[in-house]
Amino acid sequence: MLNTLEKDRIEAAIQAAETGTSGEIVCLLAQEVSAYREVPLAWAAAAALVIPPLALVLGLRPLALAAQAGVWTAAQTSAVESQLALGLTVFVAIQAALFIAVYLIVHIPAVRRLLTPAALKRHRVARAAYHQFAAFGARAIGSATGVMIFVALDDHQVQVLADGAINAKTGAGIWDRAAKAVSAAMKARHDPTAGILEAVAICGDALKTHFPSDAPHADVYSNRPVEL
Repeated sequence: MLNTLEKDRIEAAIQAAETGTSGEIVCLLAQEVSAYREVPLAWAAAAALVIPPLALVLGLRPLALAAQAGVWTAAQTSAVESQLALGLTVFVAIQAALFIAVYLIVHIPAVRRLLTPAALKRHRVARAAYHQFAAFGARAIGSATGVMIFVALDDHQVQVLADGAINAKTGAGIWDRAAKAVSAAMKARHDPTAGILEAVAICGDALKTHFPSDAPHADVYSNRPVEL
């Protein structure tokens, strides 16, 4: 995922962001939240169902002989049936070959990530983020103003979630801005660290504004990014 230097930078940024507030920030990093096993199957099925009929429409006709059955004599019936069976067998074989070929190609991780719908990625990452947020919240005794930055690196998806106390004062807009900072950095510069640092600063400013504190900060969560 991230190297030691990048993790050190994020840890230092979180420590600085938490200075002057009673709030907490935790950063979670996942390489990929799902294997998306249905994606190769869906693309393979679509190719097998669509491409052979489309080829027929475009003029590739393995059943051309069978299509002429209406003008053949009764003596040729068995030959017609044989040609029809052969044509159907070829059609099914082409479908099976396409299904296997497309499945194997899309099963390659880089190809699968490219062909996985963004909406599906967002759904899976959001679900994983909420599960982690609930798990951290259950362990965070004494904190009701935690913010979690969840980054799925290979999915190029980000979720920023906050406890109810801070969310009630800030609204969701501030967390959306933090998430977009990470997304923009991953997309434009392929550098999630720069975006995470910006998101940490945004979250820290919100916490200091709404939950300032002059007392020494006692960490409920580790400032070190957590890799899943």
